[in-house]
Amino acid sequence: MGCNYAGVDWASDKHDVLVADAAGEKLLAGTFAHDENGLRALCRALVRLKVELVAIERPDGLLVERLLDAGLRVLALHPNQVAAARDRFRVSGGKSDRFDAFVLCELARTDHHRFRVLEPDSDQTKALRALTRGREDLVAARTALVNQLRAELERFWPAPLRLFTHLNSPISLAFLERYPSPADARGLGEARLAAFLARERYSGRQKPAALLAKLKAAPQGRLGELELSTRRTLVLTLVAAIKTLSAQITELERQIATAIREHPDGQIFLSLFKGSVITAAELLAEMGDCRARYPTRDALAGDAGQAAVARESGKRKTACFRWGCNKRLRKAFCTLADSTRHWHPWAQALYADAIARGHEHPRAIRTLGRAWSRIVWQCWQQRTAYDPARHRALQRHITVTIPTSSGPVIDHAATTRMAAGLTTNGADPSPEVTAAQ
Repeated sequence: MGCNYAGVDWASDKHDVLVADAAGEKLLAGTFAHDENGLRALCRALVRLKVELVAIERPDGLLVERLLDAGLRVLALHPNQVAAARDRFRVSGGKSDRFDAFVLCELARTDHHRFRVLEPDSDQTKALRALTRGREDLVAARTALVNQLRAELERFWPAPLRLFTHLNSPISLAFLERYPSPADARGLGEARLAAFLARERYSGRQKPAALLAKLKAAPQGRLGELELSTRRTLVLTLVAAIKTLSAQITELERQIATAIREHPDGQIFLSLFKGSVITAAELLAEMGDCRARYPTRDALAGDAGQAAVARESGKRKTACFRWGCNKRLRKAFCTLADSTRHWHPWAQALYADAIARGHEHPRAIRTLGRAWSRIVWQCWQQRTAYDPARHRALQRHITVTIPTSSGPVIDHAATTRMAAGLTTNGADPSPEVTAAQ
């Protein structure tokens, strides 16, 4: 008996479904509501029709979880793959949800060998992913509020923007909470400012006199009493919202730090950083724990956006920026590359070589990120933490040689000092093996 296949075009309120057999004969075409009854009916129908594979345009979400929970195998296709396949079945250029369900079903039926079946991650990994993505959303919301606060201050009182480096720093928010308008700071003198800084435990190097000079040198707005009172209230409201978000972000970061240390793969990613728990958690959460998801190191580099897209036509060959990738994973690898180029000797050399070849900073970072993706992939596949002593490219870089008449000789004392410096500045090496580049 042949296999049956299904395509599901998902939406926020309904899902269009088409089921066909191995010969392409339609067995079911329908629409199911995105509610409990609709999802139950959809899963029951697919199981009853003995569907072998279900193709859908997303890798996660409530619908995907329900399909997996029903024992169905899911092909998570990229929207670009589906868009490119539409023209195989039409010439008019039309598009509808039912037509997309048909395209998905056909891809599952005829091209399933070209795609990987979705393997669900563990509960720990999904929880960590929820934490990191939730933190990312809160940081974006805080950034928007900080920008709104900055714009509000520029409209009537730009002086506080000149005092401290970051507007969302605790000292800056404390200043605006105490002095939200120029009227509140009218009687502020050097002694009172010094007492305020001491009370808030200000650790900056600026003296109260210098801060006060900046405050007085800023341009003054001309506002009526009612407008000044309104803008003062707005500043206090925005400051309170930013402080609340910052507290929630700090709490999420504590939970992320605990979650990654308790995760079975946590030490693999923590070993790559000097102390960036958040980026390590983002790498783990976006890569997941299913090793079959990235069967080769190039597959990981491509999905992380670290490998260029090659385009060749006749005599023309170009390498283009990769837009189709996991944006969060790309950001995490770029953060790994950008941080290690400051302290890791091998990363420093690789980045410097890319700059010397004429690459701009973003491209040089991606070049280094691609090299790191190969190492991370090997560590991840072998389930071992990063060990500088087993990183062959690094060992070649830190090996010090002395030229002699019979050829170069390794200076073991100098090489040992270089290795010790790396261990001190970088992550603690694990006694377990890990990969070389």
